[in-house]
Parts: sequence; C-alpha cells; structure tokens
Amino acid sequence: MAAPVVNSALLQCSFGVAPSTMTVAPLNRVTFEGKPVANIMDNKPFLNIMPFGVCNSLSNPSTASLTAAALGVLTPGPCAPVIPAPWAPGATTTMIAGQPALTDSSMCNCAYGGVIQVNVGQAFRETVT
Repeated sequence: MAAPVVNSALLQCSFGVAPSTMTVAPLNRVTFEGKPVANIMDNKPFLNIMPFGVCNSLSNPSTASLTAAALGVLTPGPCAPVIPAPWAPGATTTMIAGQPALTDSSMCNCAYGGVIQVNVGQAFRETVT
C-alpha cells in the first residue's frame, strides 16, 4: 500500500547526486501528523521540488557545457529541475484539493531525463488509496 507524501519528505533524482526535500505549502489545509499533505500537482521546481545538488545528465545545458570545456570528461553542472508534468500515479481514491493525493509510489520526470522519486523510508506508513 502507498503512503502519503508530506512536507519535508526526501526526494531523489536519478541524475542528481544529493537528496532533496519536498516542500508542501499548507494551502490545501490537509495535514497528516501535523504536516501538510501533497497532491500530484505539487511538482513546481524551486517551490515544491528543490535542486538535487549537481546534475549528471548531459541533457542539462550546464553539464553539457562543463563537460565540453573539460574535453569530454563528465563534469556535473548545477541542478535546476524542469518538471513538465504532474507526479504519477497518484492515489486512486484519496483527493487533496480536488487532485489525487501524492503517494510514495509516485514519480515525476525532469526534462533533462531524470526520474524523481520519493525516498520510501521517509514517507509515513499510513496508507492511502
């Protein structure tokens, strides 16, 4: 069963070198153990999803230019997530502010090729469907 994702849950990108934290504004007025609960539309870079340190993807223009300057030696550039679509899949029956609740099995993609996931050990174990 999937667990809800709340403010301060840890996230990881497949091309990032460091974990990041989820930021959920208390706008939806739904909390779990005192923390705001996320929905699938909480996917805004630098608002909900913070950078993951540096990025190893050559699709990231920064990484590509740094690697070219290093004569082809992969040189990670600053992470600046670009999230074109909501998290998927969301909860099947639990809605937060009219959108499916975000669960620890949800993922979203960065335009530079990374897959962003919730670090399961950090999500609460109360289940939502």
